[in-house]
Amino acid sequence: MSRQRRTFTPEFKLQLVKLYENGKSRADICREYEITPSALDRWIKNHQDTGTFTAKENRTDEENELIKLRKENQRLLMENDILKQAALIMGRKEM
Repeated sequence: MSRQRRTFTPEFKLQLVKLYENGKSRADICREYEITPSALDRWIKNHQDTGTFTAKENRTDEENELIKLRKENQRLLMENDILKQAALIMGRKEM
């Protein structure tokens, strides 16, 4: 049976990170709060790197550039589709 995806508040994440920093073992925290070790590791890393848990603030420059380029690509594809449709419409009117 798969585990249902849960969401946690930043306060809860910070509380668990502080427990870890104060010497409680990773295994004990995961067992007591029923979280995965990978989630706790990610929260600890994010808190140490940036002091926050939001994905947007923990992205690398390359990830931010990739997101920007994907958005620009999507916009250009939409503009291209609009121009193709306009060309078809204009071609019909000239006949």
